[in-house]
Amino acid sequence: MTKRTIFAAVGAATLLAGPAMAECSFENDTPVSMLSAGFEAWKAVSDAMAECGSFEAELDQEFRTKQPAAFAADPSLYALGGVANGTITPLINEGTIRPLDDLVAEYGQSLNDNQLIRIDGQVMAIGMMVNTQHLMYRADIFEDLDLEVPETWDEVLEAAATIQEAGVVEYPLGATMQTGWNLAQDYVNMFYGFGGEFVDSENIPTLNTEAGINALEMMRAMTEYMDPEYLVSDSTYVQQQFQQGRIAMANLWASRAGAMDNEAESEVVGLVETAAAPKATADGPPATTIWWDGVVVAANIDDETAEAAFRVAMEGLDSEMVQANNSAAIWLIEGYEPTRLAEGAIATLQSQPAARAYPSTTAMGLMHTALGNGIAAFLTGDKAAEETLADIEADYLTAAREAGLVDG
Repeated sequence: MTKRTIFAAVGAATLLAGPAMAECSFENDTPVSMLSAGFEAWKAVSDAMAECGSFEAELDQEFRTKQPAAFAADPSLYALGGVANGTITPLINEGTIRPLDDLVAEYGQSLNDNQLIRIDGQVMAIGMMVNTQHLMYRADIFEDLDLEVPETWDEVLEAAATIQEAGVVEYPLGATMQTGWNLAQDYVNMFYGFGGEFVDSENIPTLNTEAGINALEMMRAMTEYMDPEYLVSDSTYVQQQFQQGRIAMANLWASRAGAMDNEAESEVVGLVETAAAPKATADGPPATTIWWDGVVVAANIDDETAEAAFRVAMEGLDSEMVQANNSAAIWLIEGYEPTRLAEGAIATLQSQPAARAYPSTTAMGLMHTALGNGIAAFLTGDKAAEETLADIEADYLTAAREAGLVDG
């Protein structure tokens, strides 16, 4: 899905908004279960699905590690899965999710065309939202300290130094650097921002380069302004740091932005604004990646359960759900109206040069794992940059050979 297609969908969803349904359009009596991430948008979707009855959702931030085995079981442990372009690949490779073309034809009349995620010509997922990491910042602090909104990571560090000197928050900066998937994702963003490419045309790693070293050094520079426990800092951790008034900036997922104005849990309602993800270089793209999130249906379930699951999913992805949860995501669903806190993500999507879409490839999945396991050694000072990158490349190559991606 290209940036142009994604952004067109947001506009189309707004224009095509129609009357919302009052409740689930059918009574489901077939047990349907779903495993997905646990952020606000998935909570909204799963609550809407539950209105149909006989539905259970497991919302778990470790979903990506649990889904492959759960969907490989026969029968599958879940009928539905919440996926993204970075997490669908293992399910595709193992053949554990089913094509949806027939179900779309029968029950998907409300879907926009670019919600239909096609792989090798078949609809394999239904997209519900666009996601990206973008800059979130405390507008009141920036105004009080007469700071300009940063456009590059060098400018972020300069602003962080000023905020730290002023002592107005506990830590100027937050980041999703939890060891593992999150740490790897932040590196992916920065590495692409510096113009790097992870593998060549034959899946040989090309990580140990100037771009690779620059990305590591920028991430370590960030840690000087962060909570010392940054290696346990995931998206929820950073969201709560913002809500509790402990940080002033973070490059955080757009799907977390709406939580800043949740009066039930946030102390900074109305004080957080968003901007395009900072660039690693002045003339480069935003140092982030573009994602979609959506729903898949398990292959290892009977057709009756698959049909019920798809119908339940359609109820969770309808305009009524969007109108009740408009600020929870940048929805690709009829009825969405962009909000103030979506401005940063939209600016990121419109930036030129464009941010990269996260690649849905087996090679990238193996590289992501190697990055998540290896980067912390540099941040903690246990290894130099070149050694860190060489070890990550070696770990990747071992896994790539086992997967048959490279020879030797």
